Amino acid sequence: MFDTAKYGAWAVIAGGSEGVGAELARQLAERGINLVLVARKPEPLAEIAEAVADLGVKVRTVQQDLLVPDALDRVREITDPLDVGLFVYNAGSNTYRGEFVESDEAGVQGVIDLNITAPLAFLRHFGNRLKHRGAGGVIVLGSVASFVGHASIAPYVAAKAFLRIFIEGLWVELKPHGVDVLELCLGLTRTPAMERLGYDFDKPGQKSSSPAVVAAEGLAHLAEGPSWIADGQLNGAKEKTSFPRATIVAGVDAEYRAMSAPEPAGNTL
Repeated sequence: MFDTAKYGAWAVIAGGSEGVGAELARQLAERGINLVLVARKPEPLAEIAEAVADLGVKVRTVQQDLLVPDALDRVREITDPLDVGLFVYNAGSNTYRGEFVESDEAGVQGVIDLNITAPLAFLRHFGNRLKHRGAGGVIVLGSVASFVGHASIAPYVAAKAFLRIFIEGLWVELKPHGVDVLELCLGLTRTPAMERLGYDFDKPGQKSSSPAVVAAEGLAHLAEGPSWIADGQLNGAKEKTSFPRATIVAGVDAEYRAMSAPEPAGNTL
């Protein structure tokens, strides 16, 4: 059950212009919660802002690359005066692929900064605000891929694994203060970012999710925490954590290579 009074009057969504972030914006607006949407790309940001404003809520936008050192300061210029009851970090797609030992250091660092450095900075700030508010919620988007190592995206899945464990700790820390914390963990999802990477969502036997379903489940299970694996992906996650590890890791690697998406280009916030 989504408690509108607890999570209102404003929600901040970092990565709120496309995919699950945009769907969360729509579904929150339908519940009457005002929105601050943060994203790097101006066109989709403007489109979703107009769409949710048509639902009758107030909307403010921040066009911002979260990897810029003063990103949080830019967001705070808009959010500090507002009664923020919900913070969502949705900006964590993979931005670099390739063998780690042959990798570009800056490319790998970008993955770490987007999935660890930036979310920790935002979570420290908004977590502190919500703690002293005495009520609210946090949603961080995670990935089922983080339950097992991958050869070509090792820094990404490791960063997601770090974030999942961190969120569990944050859940314990903030729960006594009336703040709900949830890692919304998704599998292959039909987001614009994944579409640009060329994934075949309709491959026989392959499970894929819609952003609307993932967003709805996240809001429905926010109060439960610390983790929700969306849209029937729980068994797959359990399989990835079993033993022997050599068999599991090699099998998942073969499946991933069969998907054969091309290399990503830049930050897909």
